[in-house]
Amino acid sequence: MQLYVSGSVALDRIMNFPGKFSDHILPDKIHILNVCFLVDGLCEFFGGTAGNIAYNLALLGEKPLILGCAGRDFAPYAERLRGLGLPLDGIRSVESQFTAGAYITTDQADNQITGFNPGAMREPCGYRFPDRHDGSVMGIVSPGNVQDMVELPAYFKKAGIPYIFDPGQQITALTGEQMAQAIEGSFALCTNDYELELVIKATGLSRAELLKRTGALVTTLGEEGSLIAQGAQETRVPVVKVDKALDPTGAGDAYRAGLLKGLCLGEPLAKAAELGSVCAAFCVASKGTQEHRFSMEDFNASLSAHFGRSI
Repeated sequence: MQLYVSGSVALDRIMNFPGKFSDHILPDKIHILNVCFLVDGLCEFFGGTAGNIAYNLALLGEKPLILGCAGRDFAPYAERLRGLGLPLDGIRSVESQFTAGAYITTDQADNQITGFNPGAMREPCGYRFPDRHDGSVMGIVSPGNVQDMVELPAYFKKAGIPYIFDPGQQITALTGEQMAQAIEGSFALCTNDYELELVIKATGLSRAELLKRTGALVTTLGEEGSLIAQGAQETRVPVVKVDKALDPTGAGDAYRAGLLKGLCLGEPLAKAAELGSVCAAFCVASKGTQEHRFSMEDFNASLSAHFGRSI
């Protein structure tokens, strides 16, 4: 199946502060805040919603096409994607900008201060789709450039391509009308439970009304797994627990990749979500959104242990 994965391509730059932010911020002087935190160094990780989803799909044997933009510092990331066998045709180069980047500083109390530079993500991908598609095609529109998040659902509907709409961190950047239009006719709306409430508030549509506009609501619930709602039927899919969860960042993207893999195999949505749970577990067991690895043998062993089957 041809998979289109739209969203951000980003570099995550992680820094650790060997202290507590609260020890260096004076509450009565917050109106003239001017602080500097000396960090223990910097680690750079490949990330972004589209990059993370595509990475996990590559581990699952798929070769999705990423639709997004990258900047003049993209070369190491591009080399990584090529090493995974992923095509770069859908990634537009914006040489006047840096690749989108998150600058995250974490203190010893796990508090975080994050700065995000959208960089090249300010530009739409501008991808020219082929006049016709041979075989099965599916897309996912995940958080990224706002214009892409509006225009790609419209294109997918016109072309008859089923797609998952995953607004995530960009919910507040979209108008309620834009979100409602993107949800209308989608294969599924995929959010976590908090994001679903934001969508309901922004669109003015109830959960029942959303279900009339999309084929399904896929709602992740953290440690409680996920809930698949289709019409009047709801299926709870349990989480796959790990011995030690090191970092939840990127787990949602890994879940979406497993979900898409199941759909590529022709599985019903609730069964495909089981693959999402397994994929997310591998992610949370490592620090970083693309630092985990697994073979299909590893994946099937976990799938068999938790759901009694393999793919």
